[in-house]
Amino acid sequence: MTVGALVVDVLAQNQEPAGPEFGKASPLGLALVIVLLVATALLIWSMNKQLRKLPETFQPEHPEPDQAVDDGTLAAPKGAETTAAPKNAEAKSANGAPKSGETKPEQERPEPDAGN
Repeated sequence: MTVGALVVDVLAQNQEPAGPEFGKASPLGLALVIVLLVATALLIWSMNKQLRKLPETFQPEHPEPDQAVDDGTLAAPKGAETTAAPKNAEAKSANGAPKSGETKPEQERPEPDAGN
């Protein structure tokens, strides 16, 4: 018997409700449903109220101070210790790559061994 035939047989049966408790819902169930609906309505109302307080856009009106911090162009605060870089050290960005406009020097590579 296939699944489709089984579904048709189950749906085609004459299923009349039985038992003395059929159709008698508790008033407590109705109260619970009403309380849940009221709570949902209050949550939606509160969420809409909070969403109205949000700005139209999160883009700052004057992004220059943020960009200066992102670019690392701000001077070190007074009293902050700075370590002097060696004279032959290259200027590198935070991730170790050369700053824009500078080329990375070629590193010397050892000669491959012919015996291996």
